[in-house]
Amino acid sequence: MIRLVIAEDQALVRGALAALLRLEHDIEVVAEAKDGNEALALVRQQSPDVLVTDIEMPGRSGLDVAVALRAEKSRTRVVIVTTFARAGYLRRALDAGVGGYLLKDAPAAQLADGIRRVAAGERAIDPQLALESWSEADPLTDRERTVLRLASEGASAADIGQRLSLSEGTVRNYLSEAIGKLGASNRIEAARFARNRGWL
Repeated sequence: MIRLVIAEDQALVRGALAALLRLEHDIEVVAEAKDGNEALALVRQQSPDVLVTDIEMPGRSGLDVAVALRAEKSRTRVVIVTTFARAGYLRRALDAGVGGYLLKDAPAAQLADGIRRVAAGERAIDPQLALESWSEADPLTDRERTVLRLASEGASAADIGQRLSLSEGTVRNYLSEAIGKLGASNRIEAARFARNRGWL
């Protein structure tokens, strides 16, 4: 029996996923989480075989949870199920050690099969997305990505510097580098461009 935790911030989607997966003879949904922090706590508590998680959730994203579990050397494997068919997200997910990356509009049988493959130590990646992921590399460093994300949320250079223990000048340098790499005219345009490609 494959023991599963589901993390999804939309209650209706979470309930539908759980109901569909409970129909499978070899899958047991042991817990459901409404955000990334709850997902991480439940995985630590339940030690499931697989965590099925969305990417964008309150608290921590699905990618943040995957990174935390990898750092903890958790035995739980991660499957991302998302609406975001973006190659940048897939590449970041693979870098975070995620075993599966599937889209929410995939058939239920494909999701169940993907979970089985990941539980067995294999990979389950949406094929079209896998091809696209190698076509355009993410030019941003982790620090540039973090600074750009905070700036796009309205934080000033001083606020960002305080949160990341950086000088205001260093923050401006990171922003300038990110804007230049993305060929944007300002931080808002750069953030929009990066988000559309799944890099932010």
